[in-house]
Amino acid sequence: MSSELKDLIGFISKSLVDMPDSVEVKEIVGEQTTVIELRVDKSDLGKVIGRKGRTAQALRTILNAASTKLKKRSVLEILE
Repeated sequence: MSSELKDLIGFISKSLVDMPDSVEVKEIVGEQTTVIELRVDKSDLGKVIGRKGRTAQALRTILNAASTKLKKRSVLEILE
């Protein structure tokens, strides 16, 4: 089962990186919070995090806005 939040983060991340085939998005649904885990190729890690973490912060802001609209709470974790 694929959720809208997982698809959203996957779509944005694949658009940012050079190797979109290596993008993995996992969703861990908890009682109160959903954790979205994003894993990209090591060479693309900088593109997803961005200068001073701005791209990662923007991803989190978009995720927060989308999850608020769906009346859910979610957190983005970028894994190496």
